[in-house]
Amino acid sequence: MAPRRTERGDIASTDTRRPMVSTAARGAPHFHSRHGCTRVSPLATCRWQRLGGSSTGRWLMLYGRSATEGEAIVEITVIVVVYNDAERLPAAVRSVLGQTLRSVEVVIVDDCSRDHSFEMARKLAADHPDRVRAFRLPRNSGAGGEPRNVGVQHATGRYVMFLDSDDLLERNACRNLLEAAERTRSDIVSGLCVRLYKDRRSQKREEWCPWIYPVTRTLESVTEFPDLFVWDTLSTNKCYRRDFLLANGLRFPEGMFYEDLLFSAAAYLAAGRITLIPNQVYFWHVHERAVERSVTNSRHDIINYVHRLEMHRRIDALLEERALTSLKFAKDVKFLKHDLVLYLRDLPFRDKIFRREFAELSRAYLATLDPGAFAQARPVQAICAYLLQQDDWTRLLAAVDTLIHPAKVSSPLAERDGRIYWCSEYLDDEFARGVLDVTNLGYHTRPLRRVCLRNQLCDFAGTHDSLRMAGRITNPLGLISADAVITGELLFSARHSLRSFSFPVQSFRHDGESIHWEAAVNLAAGLRPLGIIDPVWEVRLALDVGQQRTMTRITAGDADLAHCHLPVRPRLTRLAADHLEPQVSAKGHLVFRLVTKGRTGQRVQKLIDPCMRGTPGTLARSSVRKALLLHKTLTSEGAKLRLYHKVFSRLPVKKRTVVFESHLGRQYSDSPRVIYEEMRRQSLKFEAVWAYHNSPEGFPEDAVLVRRWSLPYLYALARAGFWVDNQSYPLRLAKRPGTTYIQTWHGSALKRMGFDQPNLKAATRQEQQKQQIALARFDHFLVRSEYDVHTLAKAFRLQEKTLLRMGYPRNDALVRTRQREALSGQRFRSQLARELRIPDDTTVLLYAPTFRTADSRHGHFEMPFNVERFAEEFGDRHLLLVRAHYLNHVVLPPTVHSRVIDVSAQHDVTPLLELADALITDYSSVMFDYALLDRPILFFTYDYEEYLRTGPGTYFDPGHAGTRPRVRH
Repeated sequence: MAPRRTERGDIASTDTRRPMVSTAARGAPHFHSRHGCTRVSPLATCRWQRLGGSSTGRWLMLYGRSATEGEAIVEITVIVVVYNDAERLPAAVRSVLGQTLRSVEVVIVDDCSRDHSFEMARKLAADHPDRVRAFRLPRNSGAGGEPRNVGVQHATGRYVMFLDSDDLLERNACRNLLEAAERTRSDIVSGLCVRLYKDRRSQKREEWCPWIYPVTRTLESVTEFPDLFVWDTLSTNKCYRRDFLLANGLRFPEGMFYEDLLFSAAAYLAAGRITLIPNQVYFWHVHERAVERSVTNSRHDIINYVHRLEMHRRIDALLEERALTSLKFAKDVKFLKHDLVLYLRDLPFRDKIFRREFAELSRAYLATLDPGAFAQARPVQAICAYLLQQDDWTRLLAAVDTLIHPAKVSSPLAERDGRIYWCSEYLDDEFARGVLDVTNLGYHTRPLRRVCLRNQLCDFAGTHDSLRMAGRITNPLGLISADAVITGELLFSARHSLRSFSFPVQSFRHDGESIHWEAAVNLAAGLRPLGIIDPVWEVRLALDVGQQRTMTRITAGDADLAHCHLPVRPRLTRLAADHLEPQVSAKGHLVFRLVTKGRTGQRVQKLIDPCMRGTPGTLARSSVRKALLLHKTLTSEGAKLRLYHKVFSRLPVKKRTVVFESHLGRQYSDSPRVIYEEMRRQSLKFEAVWAYHNSPEGFPEDAVLVRRWSLPYLYALARAGFWVDNQSYPLRLAKRPGTTYIQTWHGSALKRMGFDQPNLKAATRQEQQKQQIALARFDHFLVRSEYDVHTLAKAFRLQEKTLLRMGYPRNDALVRTRQREALSGQRFRSQLARELRIPDDTTVLLYAPTFRTADSRHGHFEMPFNVERFAEEFGDRHLLLVRAHYLNHVVLPPTVHSRVIDVSAQHDVTPLLELADALITDYSSVMFDYALLDRPILFFTYDYEEYLRTGPGTYFDPGHAGTRPRVRH
């Protein structure tokens, strides 16, 4: 059938497969769409059923599975919506036609594009007449809802999927979704969506809500899994049973953005069964620089926010109608953590009119949220929402700076009654105190060198000779004292080059909550760019306070940067650029860009541009790119591995070189430390190399210190005669035959290890082989009991000849302590007790939990009990030492000072074990070491069931272990 133009209100269609069929021809009532036509597929038998005996003419069209002779059943209809995207449409359609499931059809709905999208759709339909049909709306709908509804009306498949024209389906998506739907008889099957950032060189890949899809799971109701309802609101990574959509009248809202939100919510609530599969099914292509902006990239329009809030209000009404308060609460939390944050991050770049409208809209909707949702959001997210309600723009914009840059401290903070608050205002209100409490963020525990301070640009002016700038640096909790000696310099660095220039800051002034600075910079004389390949220059202020330095980026804020053009003299030619123009970066920081302002320069620039696009420019840019690429290549992981295996590993082995490492370089501790110190005590002749992770602080001064994964580190490992560590050197580093690897390990196993772990058992043969090769590097493996032989050694598939039944060197100190106390009948307090100022009559308790991931946020371990209550009730006679796992960290409130002490920074745990009168732990292997002291051990297993369910399993139940394993020391 040739394409036809219909009158306004009809849909133009292209269908070369079969003609339009009138519903009246089958004796059924007319089923009219809003466009005045409908299409009934001859692929299915249909019958009509009046809904609920209604006399209002509401009929339901039911499709059976039988097909006309010679035609196959269409299992899935994929509805492709297109608007001004003719170039990418073919790829989207090909991703459907190339599915491993063949019984798939494509329905293309063009939303009245201005380009030749519909012509492309017609061509695709003509090329694939049995599998592709095309329709066009007579007018643009302005959003994606109406085209999708039209697509559902014209679908003939038993199931329906949605695909945007700039995205792709994974090759097996339809087959995997259909098989899950048929097996579980689900109304909705959802799979993993992957976002691909197409405008970035790295092609960044980001899985959408991956925690929802770890395994296949079937839900009888979405209330069983609130995260699915509130987080995965996409309609495109799902397969819907078409009869389910029709029976429940599920349609996308039309003429509004974010139609997915409401449609997905309604579908979830109506579904009798939902299945989730861990397979990738949808590739969402993100085009950040596209000319036609997507909805998610057009948040600068206030109407965008209006539509999002309207979708949320409609969903709230659905939940209220069904009295689903738990889902409403989860959705409120998600709004604070995600939806609101998307717009808050853009506020520094919006004008005052946008901000005023945004605030009015937000305050109205925030008033409908459950107040308890603020406690579930991250502190800075809740703080921004609260300050928005208060219309406090000065503090709000500062808080947004931290929202954009989580490491940045942008408020002076305040301490009240041992708690740390974002600001001192509003603390008379109990709700505000809960929102503004940032004690757990640990700002009060960080030294200056580990703090990123907000540096707000306050004054900016440029003349022909110099640039004058002034700013204000936040001074949280008086971190920089009033009598501190402060110096600093401005550092200008080319973004895509290794060149940088520095200029001194002339003055600093301390006013308590802030440090004010002023600088006058002669850029024309001191900054000499090349002029062609270093167009963007970033500026930082290096602040030196005593022996500590911290680097700050300069936040532009609302500073007036217009009409400021600073002369500059590029080394290559002034015709390439003659001025520096201040600009605001994508993250709100001050940057400078090289531009040409003179008329002569602009005319010459027009002549130079073709040349720069020719051989000279190509050579110049190529040279710089090669230099940068060489630098990047030499520092990349792949280059380091090649250098290790092809260069360093061909050098002679130095038999007397020993490389030590403990806990991936994070500590100077454990058995490697004891072995090293014993070798020093015996005055053995050897060259010692210690690997550290970030900072060499605390490592021995009489050894060569190398940063883990640095070139000196790889060089040392390649030439060392011995490797000594307690966990693992990088898995991809092959050990040379002339090197002896002594693996001391770091504790007996409670949880399953190695090849006893379910995930490794389920891994591919290649993945298992890689793991086995890494474990086979061990020449000697220390064990301290037969229990270790039957657990660790077996799990690591170690040969008998590899095992050294000698015990752990680190435990010698514990055995000596117990023997000394048994002979004397009294306890001895070590030097560590004096360093921590612990009175002799105080009972010391050590809390040492194992590693946690479920509640971990950047490694943060949330204390599972109220430490302030502990300090209040027991602090007069008990001291609690908290030792977090080396991959976690804890934050203690100031109120518990001297009664609860964080000792996680102590490299070695052995002195802490000697000091403690009792140990409190959960599943940490430290229990086996502490047992050698024959002191009380308390097992605080508050999350035991969850630990068993989410973890790899355990070798025994610590609650029913009977006698403890016999251990060698």
